[in-house]
Amino acid sequence: MWLARLGIPTPLGWGGCQEKTRRAFIDFLERSCTSEFSGFILFKELSRKLKGRNPILAEVFHLMARDEARHAGFINKAMSDFNISLDLGYLTKNRTYTFFKPEWVIYAVYLSEKIGYWRYILMYRHLQKNPEYQFYPLFKKFENWCQDENRHGDIFKALLRSQPSMWKGWKAKLWAKFFLLSVFATHALTVRERANFYEAVGLDAEEYDREVIRKTNETSARAFPVTLNVEYPQFFPRLERCSKRNEKMKEIAQSSKLKPVKFLQKLSLIAATSVDLLYLYCLKSVDAEALRVTVR
Repeated sequence: MWLARLGIPTPLGWGGCQEKTRRAFIDFLERSCTSEFSGFILFKELSRKLKGRNPILAEVFHLMARDEARHAGFINKAMSDFNISLDLGYLTKNRTYTFFKPEWVIYAVYLSEKIGYWRYILMYRHLQKNPEYQFYPLFKKFENWCQDENRHGDIFKALLRSQPSMWKGWKAKLWAKFFLLSVFATHALTVRERANFYEAVGLDAEEYDREVIRKTNETSARAFPVTLNVEYPQFFPRLERCSKRNEKMKEIAQSSKLKPVKFLQKLSLIAATSVDLLYLYCLKSVDAEALRVTVR
């Protein structure tokens, strides 16, 4: 299991959190709120665009937008206990929009929702077994929250499987591998950055990251033509090396050295990370279509 080897702490309410735990939890709330609100904006815009062309699909996106808005709302409300809040209206008005191909959106959002489900359900199950780490009431809502994420992922799975070009042929396999590796690498970086938070709730960040990736990769076999071979001996060590280099680059960026010196120091780290990610991308993938059982 991926429980931290930290011993049993004295139970604390959120008002009595240690400062280190408090800062880590606030960071978790801020990032989660921004992520959920971004999902709301995306689904709302999709609903608006599809309203005249596909009313049923537009209604589906409208309902998903409602879920994401509710999540962002109660996270923002939770932050008021710490005397902070996010101006969600400001985020709406000042957000920069970037165009992506619909296929890319489907791949990315499917994985985002499924990895979100596993992140929250694994943490929820851990906290149910170890209630001494539930220092804030929001943790008790994770099960309902993550089930929304799971349902959203299933909707995007249906969209993906409705388009044969997204799961048939060599191009689909290459795109599936690209998005899987991108999401897993990003998750590894994020978990390492929030290691203090995971420590506060009794989780070993590295083992938690590995379990989330394994479960998401396994789930993705139901939608994608291929998945990554995450059990390959070098898979997680190389991802974790990328995470460590990312931390070093942040340290370099925050140092008082001259910009040319910073650039040269970062260059070797960027090159090494690129080599590791390319190596992982080129690993032989797992044929999900061959493993899938057809029910007639």
